[in-house]
Amino acid sequence: MTVPARPTLAVTVGEPAGIGPEIAIRAAWALREQARCVLVGDAAFLSLTAGLIDPAIRLSAISTLALRHSGLPQFGPQTIPVVDVPLAAHVVPGQLDANNGRAVLATLDLAVEGVGAGWFDAIVTAPLQKSTINDAGIAFSGHTEYLAEKTHTPKVVMMLAGSPGQDQPYLRVALATTHLPLKDVPAALTRETLDQVLDILHADLRGKFGLDAPRILVTGLNPHAGENGYLGREEIDVIEPALAAAQGRGIDARGPYPADTLFQPKYLQDADAVLAMYHDQGLPVLKHATFGRGVNITLGLPLIRTSVDHGTALDLAAQGLGQADCGSMEEAIRVALSMVRATVQH
Repeated sequence: MTVPARPTLAVTVGEPAGIGPEIAIRAAWALREQARCVLVGDAAFLSLTAGLIDPAIRLSAISTLALRHSGLPQFGPQTIPVVDVPLAAHVVPGQLDANNGRAVLATLDLAVEGVGAGWFDAIVTAPLQKSTINDAGIAFSGHTEYLAEKTHTPKVVMMLAGSPGQDQPYLRVALATTHLPLKDVPAALTRETLDQVLDILHADLRGKFGLDAPRILVTGLNPHAGENGYLGREEIDVIEPALAAAQGRGIDARGPYPADTLFQPKYLQDADAVLAMYHDQGLPVLKHATFGRGVNITLGLPLIRTSVDHGTALDLAAQGLGQADCGSMEEAIRVALSMVRATVQH
């Protein structure tokens, strides 16, 4: 299979009252020569927003009916297509409106449908507001969980990635557990969980990043990786056996290492990813090093999905256009492109 010259990415614009629409438009326009970004959102609202950002930006609306009937039309880099998913209520920047919750969710549904139909090669998501969807009467815990449910994926892994700067090792930090209270993390770290996470991480580093023999460094759970059992036994009872089993399956996973010393260039320079045990163990390090350029990646899905490393920034949106930085969205598009190419070539 050949790599398309300009892979087609569905870019969902997220919460309309936040910065998502602006950064999606800016990033899609900035990278229009490299990627065929298709915005998914309210076409009239996005057209108005684009005109205020830069009158040179050209959007062209496509109805979902036409898309399902005839597929995605051809557009050159001078135009950004928009699949029209109309909002129910007028948008006031910075002010949430539950009436728009179902439309926000519909953009994700359309993006997933489009990958399955072959319209899109990958999905890039702008930030959404969970409360808007929940207030619309739909139970919703986040992009990651929703995409797993939509694609019937039993287990997914959250990974953030980014470059701290020139001549610094590229960081990829995956999480064994995600949005859990800290008190619930030890019970959630089971052999079965770690086996699944390591298998998914290894498989996607190979299949979606093109790394033939990825090297994974794994943190301990406790300070000093448990200090030989004096500061906790999770390393001895769970993590070390999981690593031994993974190595037996051909996975180059090493550890457990103390998290307070692992994140140094001398250790990371030969690593392809770090697996941290919980959310605030691995992500503060990565976000400190890469914030504004970091990318959120969902591993384990039967599709490629990247996203920004920040939220809806309603306060910035309320101040008007021009306040938001689209660097993370641009990087999310670039990473999606590289993953599409690696997947096709692998």
